[in-house]
Amino acid sequence: MTAIRTVTVHGDSPYTIHIGHGLLEDGALITGHIRGRHVLIVSDDQVAPLYLPALRQRLLQQRPELLIGEQVIAAGEASKTLDNFARVIDALAGLGATRDACVLALGGGVVGDLAGFAAACWMRGIDCVQLPTSLLAMVDSSVGGKTAVDLPQGKNLVGAFHPPRAVIADTATLATLPPRELRAGLAEVIKYAALGDLRFGQWLAQERPALLAGDSEALALAIAASCEHKAEIVARDPLEKGERALLNLGHTFGHAIETAQGYAAPGSDNLIHGEAVAIGMLLAARLSAALGMATPRDADALEQLLRSFELPTQIPAGLTAQTLLAHMRLDKKNTAGKLRLILWTAFGQACIVPDVDEQAVLAVLRQP
Repeated sequence: MTAIRTVTVHGDSPYTIHIGHGLLEDGALITGHIRGRHVLIVSDDQVAPLYLPALRQRLLQQRPELLIGEQVIAAGEASKTLDNFARVIDALAGLGATRDACVLALGGGVVGDLAGFAAACWMRGIDCVQLPTSLLAMVDSSVGGKTAVDLPQGKNLVGAFHPPRAVIADTATLATLPPRELRAGLAEVIKYAALGDLRFGQWLAQERPALLAGDSEALALAIAASCEHKAEIVARDPLEKGERALLNLGHTFGHAIETAQGYAAPGSDNLIHGEAVAIGMLLAARLSAALGMATPRDADALEQLLRSFELPTQIPAGLTAQTLLAHMRLDKKNTAGKLRLILWTAFGQACIVPDVDEQAVLAVLRQP
């Protein structure tokens, strides 16, 4: 293992994010966050064959008395459903999980959201340790305690805030990540630059070859910087009553695209989350320019950065502006039936804008 980087998320329920190469091999680190005897490992059918058997063995080597259950779901956003939530709950019941039980979320954002939501609900809340295996999950969904499942009407409409007991991000798992998934995760990394740190954006542009090549050190630095950005905001606004909404830059547009396409499954041509967010960020930048809040030059700079990371920047064919707007109206950030979007005044200066004119949104959605 290389040196471990740590980021602390402060607040009422503080926890530590551990970032390093080979951390899934550190049974002592993981079991150090397990209070009781009952452990449920939740994973998906792409990640589980790679890591679950060895993880189980290392846990038992450290704590032979552990009673370990497993729940494996199909990979992909299409599995983040109430039906799979019920299956995880049934697995906890079958395990006889008590109030000091722990759910280990071994996988990407779908697994993390689903497992975290089940942990939030079982006996009104048990521990969850996030073991993210995708870049997107390491820099975004595993941090902050947002848990949820999707409905046909929209993403993440049923969920709870439930901070993890710890996050353990093993960067060695990124070596098995398909290039498309790596690029999608980098979209969320770019988000942190776009919403609040121009210098971080300049660093990303400089380190682009190393990041796209999967260089372990460059990725570890990007993950740590992203987590530090998010941790600062989450500590000040854990329940997203104010500035935490900034972390959703591009997400209202992106979620609308994902919902309109139908959630992506392995092998599907539909956009995966990070790709949709990349397009969403650019749409937010274009809308900011259309509203006179920012210059088109900043949107052009963002588009150039996204393209340099081989990320999509155009709405997929077949999705109408009216359809996307209808899905945007269901976004959780909206208030009193009015669109509330995250826009910007310049690259690195995001802001929350209530009551955004729908006609202006439609005009941006219709741009080629």
